[in-house]
Amino acid sequence: MIDYKGYTGVFEFDPDLRLFTGHVVDLRDEIYFEGDSVEAIEASMRRAVDHYLGVCATRGEEPERPFSGKLNVRLGSELHRAAAVAAAARGESLNAWLARIVEEAARTPGDARMSTVPTPRRRRMTAGKTAKRAK
Repeated sequence: MIDYKGYTGVFEFDPDLRLFTGHVVDLRDEIYFEGDSVEAIEASMRRAVDHYLGVCATRGEEPERPFSGKLNVRLGSELHRAAAVAAAARGESLNAWLARIVEEAARTPGDARMSTVPTPRRRRMTAGKTAKRAK
């Protein structure tokens, strides 16, 4: 994970490109970056985020801010009911119960590995230039 100006990027090694490729998470806009070393991918993410912020400023648009704290989760009706019952049994609101469960899962080492976050295989915008996938 890489954090820069409140944005979080995740990356993985792409053996086809022989590059680290990554993207900023929790945005509707797509911000991609890449590099052939840890230093290069960190610099690429900084350039990509700065480029995004610059484009937003030029257009007079407010840039998206990730991780507002609001999360809309779609559950099947049976799972929704089961979660509500489990929360009530603990004397918690459904929101508090879900927040606690998610926090516990997020803090458990080994359950979420950044290497398993898929990076879309398509043309990637990287700080104002496009990289084509090598074959």
